Amino acid sequence: MYSLKKLDATNPDFYRTLEHELVHLIEFETEWLAALSNAAALLWHQLSDINWAGFYLLKNGLLVLGPFQGKPACSAIVPGQGVCGDAALKRETIVVPDVHAFPGHIACDEASASEIVIPIIYRGQLKGVLDIDSPQKNRFLPRDAEGLEAFVAALTRLLPWDKVTF
Repeated sequence: MYSLKKLDATNPDFYRTLEHELVHLIEFETEWLAALSNAAALLWHQLSDINWAGFYLLKNGLLVLGPFQGKPACSAIVPGQGVCGDAALKRETIVVPDVHAFPGHIACDEASASEIVIPIIYRGQLKGVLDIDSPQKNRFLPRDAEGLEAFVAALTRLLPWDKVTF
């Protein structure tokens, strides 16, 4: 049985420890859906001041809602639209300090004030994005971007992405 303890977010090794927790949680998981579900739950449990954490996965040219924690969300996003769509199209992490100032922001939860989106790229192909929202403006700092990029890199290494179909 996996035992999850709340991490100290002020610890400089927070994201390294979070990545370590992810590895222990999913390293032997053969079901991609279970692994992504647990990854979303881990982020929800460990990150402070967030109101949504989850994945959108690329399917037939759309980012389709995948495993997440938080309020119900948009079911599909066109690449290039909203923060998730921009991150997918540009294939780069996007940090938005104030979503209300982001042109074309898609508001799934009116409480969201800031957002970070990290693309998931496997063997040169976009597979989806990790999306995290916060009810606080300026919630996501460069430290968060670096740490969450490492988290996604671990997911990319550990998951059987060739089997991710739905």
